[in-house]
Amino acid sequence: MKMTGNGLLQGKRGLVFGALNDQSIGWAIAEAAHREGASLVLSNAPVARRLGTLNSLAEQTGSQVMWADATSDDDLTALYAQVKEDGPLDFIVHSIGMGVNLRKNVPYPELNYAWYQKTLDISAVSLHRIVHHALEAGVLADSASIVALTYIGAQRVFSKYSEMGDAKALLESIARSFGYRLGKRGIRINTVSQSPTRTVAGSGIDGFDAMFEFAERISPLGNADAASCADYTVMLLSDYSRMVTMQTLYHDGGFSAMGISDEVVEGLAKAFPPEQ
Repeated sequence: MKMTGNGLLQGKRGLVFGALNDQSIGWAIAEAAHREGASLVLSNAPVARRLGTLNSLAEQTGSQVMWADATSDDDLTALYAQVKEDGPLDFIVHSIGMGVNLRKNVPYPELNYAWYQKTLDISAVSLHRIVHHALEAGVLADSASIVALTYIGAQRVFSKYSEMGDAKALLESIARSFGYRLGKRGIRINTVSQSPTRTVAGSGIDGFDAMFEFAERISPLGNADAASCADYTVMLLSDYSRMVTMQTLYHDGGFSAMGISDEVVEGLAKAFPPEQ
């Protein structure tokens, strides 16, 4: 379903971290925010200059591109100094994640700890840095909204998700911890737990196709795609969610409320018939 704009973010200015290409959820969020009237700054790590197509998204949405490594204090300080020249931010989107051990197929009990630390820094601590430096720069408007993307692997064990489950758990904890402090200025921060989505990050997970199909067969509405996640995120960035903060909000077609479905029961019965 293609949505039409309703001006939900008219007059608002936001910063979207992590859009890489048109498969990225961050990319879809930027498109939806633009559709709803927001002006945008797009940011990604400098390495994404050669890996992605961020400049084409900037042209499409009339946005600025400001390159910054979200794990670098110096980069973020410079980024916010530049952002502040054009006024405050009404929202920030964190769509960043990478599991280093995961990509290198290192089993969870045997994690390389240097890579593990890098995973946590990129996928979770970067949210703390992004918010910290925004506050330090004085660039966040009162009543602003911050949204970070997460996955139910923070709450449940998905064997092939490995260290990223830890990273998402930390991400959600950081959001809650900041939520208390930011609330004094009416600033809210939430995480959206999205269905398995076919993105560049998702493709790096061994067994992703199985995770995707399992969720599709369990979820009453099926898996939520990137475009519907973007529409949901736009609502959280808008004033309609002004009293929602510190929440992990499940945008997953109902997967998070399910145990098992008839379709899965029937499939398992066929795959594992009782012994005669």
